Amino acid sequence: MNRQEFLAQLDEILELPSGTLTGAEPLSELEHWDSLAMLNVIALASDRCGLNLSPRKVAACSSVSDLARLAGAEE
Repeated sequence: MNRQEFLAQLDEILELPSGTLTGAEPLSELEHWDSLAMLNVIALASDRCGLNLSPRKVAACSSVSDLARLAGAEE
């Protein structure tokens, strides 16, 4: 999955209009970034990239870009 695909999926997970996220956004400022969104990102990385992300690593991310890198979303 590339970065744009990841951002589009994250828009959907966070109930944002398509094309909203750029990667620069701090996760703490996203209204719907919560434990359910974290689980959805973990599932997305597992399904699309075969990655097994720990909740602790996802929680340690501070921005959308950090999350994209962790989820294996390439530039």
